[in-house]
Amino acid sequence: MRIGELSGRTGVSPRSLRYYEEQGLLTSSRSATGQRHYADAAVQRVLLIRQLFDAGMSSRVIATVLPCVEVPDDLGVAEETFAAMTRERDRIDADIAHLIETRDALDVLIRANSRHRAELSGALEPVARST
Repeated sequence: MRIGELSGRTGVSPRSLRYYEEQGLLTSSRSATGQRHYADAAVQRVLLIRQLFDAGMSSRVIATVLPCVEVPDDLGVAEETFAAMTRERDRIDADIAHLIETRDALDVLIRANSRHRAELSGALEPVARST
């Protein structure tokens, strides 16, 4: 399939697909006129690459992880991939912890702002006179 069809089937722009190729994440063959042609398996590969990018992995890390999909019986590749995936999981855990801290800090600010708004609302209301 050509790049436009792969783009349509995966929802990934042709520009991104060309970037994936530049980074060694995806391969294509070329026609006599220089057009890229992809195997049907490229659809699943692009979806996996997209998922890994969405998880926050860099193209360098993805390039380290992908060989495990292609050469699952190579212990060296499996070990290197395991180490890369473990590092990425640890990075994601740290990002999650940071996001939780940030959310908690925002909760404190939201409560303070809510109290402040309530005080301002009360101050703006006319004071009832006693009889």
